[in-house]
Amino acid sequence: MKLSLVGRWSMACFASLALGLGMTACGGGTIGYMWVLGQQYNQLVGFKVDEYSGNLTEAINSPFSSNGSVPVSIVVKTGGRYVYVINQGTGGDNTKRGAGQSIALYSAGGDGTLTFQQSYQSEGYISEWAQTDPSGTYLYVVDKYAPSADANGLYDGPNTDGNGAISVFATDPNTGRLSLVTNAQTQVHGVNTPFWEVGPSPIMAKSQGGCLFTLNSGLTNNVQTVTPYSIGSNGQLVNTTTGNIIVTSPTGTTTDLTSINGSGSFMFLTDAANNLLFGYSMGGNCALNALNGGTTNLATYFPNTSKPSYSLIDSSGKWIYVLNQSTTSTVTSTPYSSISPFSINQSNHELQALGSTTYPVGSGPTCMVEDPTNQYMYTSNFNDGTVTGKYFNSTTGELSQLSRGSTFTATGLSSCLVISGTID
Repeated sequence: MKLSLVGRWSMACFASLALGLGMTACGGGTIGYMWVLGQQYNQLVGFKVDEYSGNLTEAINSPFSSNGSVPVSIVVKTGGRYVYVINQGTGGDNTKRGAGQSIALYSAGGDGTLTFQQSYQSEGYISEWAQTDPSGTYLYVVDKYAPSADANGLYDGPNTDGNGAISVFATDPNTGRLSLVTNAQTQVHGVNTPFWEVGPSPIMAKSQGGCLFTLNSGLTNNVQTVTPYSIGSNGQLVNTTTGNIIVTSPTGTTTDLTSINGSGSFMFLTDAANNLLFGYSMGGNCALNALNGGTTNLATYFPNTSKPSYSLIDSSGKWIYVLNQSTTSTVTSTPYSSISPFSINQSNHELQALGSTTYPVGSGPTCMVEDPTNQYMYTSNFNDGTVTGKYFNSTTGELSQLSRGSTFTATGLSSCLVISGTID
């Protein structure tokens, strides 16, 4: 007999009380650790994730300082021992970087506590996002503006053409420390540049299938773009024959691209201006080819939703979830935020809505993660500083409330979150 979530949780509670196995009352063991960024106070909140209920319990000594200003992105190195926080800073200047811009390195303890180690600087200005390569050997940091060089080849401020940059760092497997990798393909005054240039004003990146893509929010000839690089050896990023990929809406209206995400051979972009989801399959040379059905008008399936901000494909590649900044109740006309669920047809790759109901979450969702055991989903909610948890039915794709409550207080202006399994 296969027990329901509530049944398994009840058995865990009974075993805890009757046998004294060291588990918390009506709870289970810890299956992972979560860290949530908060821009209001420049901090991280750490949580332990309960196996049987999905409940979040704040880690010892949490919250932790982000050791910089305006934390925007967080990455866990493979194995869970080291965490990198990208602090955007408060604006660039012509001498070095904006105040508070940094890459903060932490070591993660077995109870989810974080210990600050040291900070590093990316080469560009106004940091936006970070990704690792599939092995976790290299860290790629995306900055809104690439640096410019003077007549002597010295970098003395942000460029004037609006293009962004990627700084590449090798990560030490034993200490997590970073070492800057220089660009072997591009030189200025005979010296290899310490960055790779991308399209204008990148805001996010995704590494997938041997490729690294940046989502560029700036306009080029009134359209937005994606810059593809293939991931080569020794951390090098290699220009592809694809060049910048142009993203246009079916009606020709200006897009407002808010996220790039994917899994396997799928890649999706959210467009807040037109309430669209652009779907692609990855081809050779990191090309993006439109999926069958191509662009999904989200309002067709969920007419009360708008301003999609993020998407997540589950670990099986069967389901995709879109975060909506705004959803209007048909009963009270009161707006709220939500998740729109879709299935991915495994034969023709078309999307199909899972019913006509969205799942409410906290206000202003920004990021979404699946736990390492594939039982729960969580969103970070910017406006109210919370995390929303949902039970994930991997067979049907449906989401439901957690047994002990689905809303957890995190920290003000929760910009993003990350989850790790057991720490090696």
